[in-house]
Amino acid sequence: MFDSLRKSFTRFSKTLAEKDLSESDIEEILEDLEMSLLQSDVALEVVEDISSDLKRQLVGVSVNKKQLESFVKGALSESVSQLFQKTGSLDLLERIREKNENDEPYTIVFLGINGTGKTTTLAKFAHMLKKNKFTVVIAAADTFRAGAIEQIRKHGERLQVKIIAQNYNSDPAAVCRDATLYAKSHRINCVLIDTAGRIQTSTNLMQQIEKITKVVNPDLKIFVGDSLAGNDAISQAREFHEYTEFDCSILTKSDADTKGGSALSIVKITSKPILYLGVGQEYPDLKEFRWESFVESVLGERDSMDGELAAKIQTVLETPLAVNTSTHDTAPEVVTSPESADVLESEAKGEIDEDIVKEESEEIQESEDVDIDPFEGIDDADIAAYSDIHDVPPPESDNTARVLAAEIKEWISQGRPISDGPSISEKSVKHERDVTDQSDDTA
Repeated sequence: MFDSLRKSFTRFSKTLAEKDLSESDIEEILEDLEMSLLQSDVALEVVEDISSDLKRQLVGVSVNKKQLESFVKGALSESVSQLFQKTGSLDLLERIREKNENDEPYTIVFLGINGTGKTTTLAKFAHMLKKNKFTVVIAAADTFRAGAIEQIRKHGERLQVKIIAQNYNSDPAAVCRDATLYAKSHRINCVLIDTAGRIQTSTNLMQQIEKITKVVNPDLKIFVGDSLAGNDAISQAREFHEYTEFDCSILTKSDADTKGGSALSIVKITSKPILYLGVGQEYPDLKEFRWESFVESVLGERDSMDGELAAKIQTVLETPLAVNTSTHDTAPEVVTSPESADVLESEAKGEIDEDIVKEESEEIQESEDVDIDPFEGIDDADIAAYSDIHDVPPPESDNTARVLAAEIKEWISQGRPISDGPSISEKSVKHERDVTDQSDDTA
């Protein structure tokens, strides 16, 4: 798909990569790009936007030739991506779930001209919804085209979906209302409305669409366009959007589209996202449209750099590396003290001082003890009760804390007796204070 568009962008990137980025050269090559895009069914206003955006990004930028093709491809990718990013995103399945939470059916109207594959697309859509565990009813609101009701009934039989229909020449809005009422009474998740194909210049039929939207107030209006219609599809999308302000698009026959310009143009002109692509004749042949994949398919993987980054790369590439010309004939001398020399010699021989090991293990044990909370596992209420009974002040050292914790645990194991005598921790605290007082007197 989209071979023509891909070739246009690739040729532009490679041509610029062979030249310096002067304004005259860029303008000349941009003219060739514009012609290629027009031949790829990209609308003129879209071509002009892409061209002006690229010129703004490229003129006056200093880029190393080795990086130039990558930079130009990145600029193209950025310009095209912005068209899609402005449309936002639409999570259809999540919207349906949210509407169903209020016991209301989600209503979708399908719009388009004759021959775009609108009815078949609706059937594919119903198949997709059923695969996602949604129930569906279809309104056969095309009461104008001969055979339209029979066609949609045939799809309904194959998909095992209920069809709401009336006679030919009936009011399409009445059919839509009946389908909506049926969905509400039978707790159906989605109502899909198949409308008559109409030429965008037919004022009466376009006004009929307006009436349908007023009667059923649909949650989503989908324009179904033909990828192979070229610039005519763009004109159709523009006219339909002016009358109905549809919410998104589906492009059919995309598997046979070798140009790809319609997708760019419809998104730019309507500012609405493309939801799906029709890529075959079978019911599963409805592919979710992801603009990131579209950009990669026509430009390759994104590798964009802005002008500032390109200039920095240029500076780095052209600046010679600073080389330290000083040389050392010998390795730097390591000075060691006699004590450290003895230690090194002992380590080399595998000898270990047992006293050092003992001191280190004691230090490690002491540090581990400090990290352990001595009151862990003791209820705060027991600590408070014991302190009140024995009038124990808060511990002033880790040692006193450990003694107090052990004493409280012993007191708990004895059934929490009430005693008048001083506790061990009280004696310990008094002893510590006496030692401190003696030290102060000595000083």
